[in-house]
Amino acid sequence: MTETPPLTAHFVLVHGISGGSWCWYKIRCLLENSGYKVSCIDLKGAGIDRSDAQSILSFEEYNQPFMEFMSVLPDTEKVILVGHSAGGLSLTDAIHKFAKKISLAIYLGATMLKTGFWTEQDVKDGVPDLSEFGDVYELGFGFGHDQPPTSALIKKEFQREIIYQMSPQEDSTLAAMLLRPGPIKALASARFADGRDADKVSRVYIKTTHDRVLKPEQQEAMIKRWPPAEVYALESDHSPFFSSPFLLFGLLVKAAALPDVLRVREFGNPVLPLISNSAFVND
Repeated sequence: MTETPPLTAHFVLVHGISGGSWCWYKIRCLLENSGYKVSCIDLKGAGIDRSDAQSILSFEEYNQPFMEFMSVLPDTEKVILVGHSAGGLSLTDAIHKFAKKISLAIYLGATMLKTGFWTEQDVKDGVPDLSEFGDVYELGFGFGHDQPPTSALIKKEFQREIIYQMSPQEDSTLAAMLLRPGPIKALASARFADGRDADKVSRVYIKTTHDRVLKPEQQEAMIKRWPPAEVYALESDHSPFFSSPFLLFGLLVKAAALPDVLRVREFGNPVLPLISNSAFVND
């Protein structure tokens, strides 16, 4: 009989661009109170890492804190990775380099490209297009204004409308105080060799169906191109750790308990259960 992971399963949570480990405070609390081990990563220039986004020019440098974390994990320990938004690129990097240390990778409204940004299609599917909202970015030009921007941050007046439209006001206020410019030049350089280990790690995708950043059609395109073992749909904005924490917690626990045989099975057309906010009165 296949056993499900014990309550001591280790979740490693990776934020998206401009975020930080602070994004996960509700989810960390729910998981730890349920007996799980949780680690939250601050990537370079994010959270409490004081590096300047203007100086981070490669994805390898940006993702270094996560790679260092993975490298020191004991070979006998397998972790469950959860990546949000651009944090999906960090997960894919880890899958290529540390497949034997990963029991499951969960992409949460995240960029899921097997080899990163090599083609125009990769960019179309994996990079947010916010042009419909107007001039939304504060851009940084580390090499001068005659060169492409090196960092970006969504302006405060657009943050709630675009990122947190379904989230509690206090959470979007907190985020406005903590968001930092993200190193977009570094993220654009995310490219991975098509290693054999990439498909040995089981993946789950959680769609965020009211996402205005990484839109549902982009998520669908990436799911079709690199089908995961399971796909769930969560009625949330781009930030379900704020807008739907209890539902997200439930899906993370559900994904962690998937039988091993299901994790390694390939799905041409994954089953898509829709999770509604009405399922939890207090969410």
